[in-house]
Amino acid sequence: MLGDDAELTAAVLAAQDGDETAFRTVYRAVHPRLLGYIRTLVGDPDAEDVASESWLQIARDLDRFEGDADRFRGWAARIARNRALDHIRMRGRRPATGGDESELTGKPADADTAGEAMEALATGDTLALIAQLPQDQAEAVVLRVVVGLDAKSAAETLGKRPGAVRTAAHRGLKKLAELLGEGAADGLGAVPPQPGRGRAASSPMFPAGVTESRARTQKDM
Repeated sequence: MLGDDAELTAAVLAAQDGDETAFRTVYRAVHPRLLGYIRTLVGDPDAEDVASESWLQIARDLDRFEGDADRFRGWAARIARNRALDHIRMRGRRPATGGDESELTGKPADADTAGEAMEALATGDTLALIAQLPQDQAEAVVLRVVVGLDAKSAAETLGKRPGAVRTAAHRGLKKLAELLGEGAADGLGAVPPQPGRGRAASSPMFPAGVTESRARTQKDM
């Protein structure tokens, strides 16, 4: 996304005034990670179609949006999620589901056990690993770490309590760390650490030229 949230906020405001160049700036800033989130819901084959439907609604309703860059990302994610769920219903399929929300009330571990998983989220291989998580954990991880939402915005998107989202994200990241460890031990699907913190490697979720949002640690969750 844009390196400075103030730039995204300014671009959104300009786009609301009809500036097409500003809207393209908003699209380039938000789309890669939004597409990654949609992939966790509908799978890769349908993700582009759902993303297109989402951006049509974003463009149509943009004049009604109020808020800064963080609120815009959350608003866009809610639209994308609704379009994805509509798509799933039309196809007669149901997304994978995790445990009952009551399972998410436990206190997360204090140790930062998922640092490796978070560093590896910039790679396409990790998308396949995220797909192995329960749906609640997959969505929480992508919204918190990839899209960059805070716990409150992610909770509003998912219709859950912030504490439940934090716990789901913790559990998902811990499971990702375990999966990454297994991949390294087997010599399959291992994801190398990403150099630096300012940019993500080129991948389906993070195309070249797209800057990475600020790193989030387990404590940030």
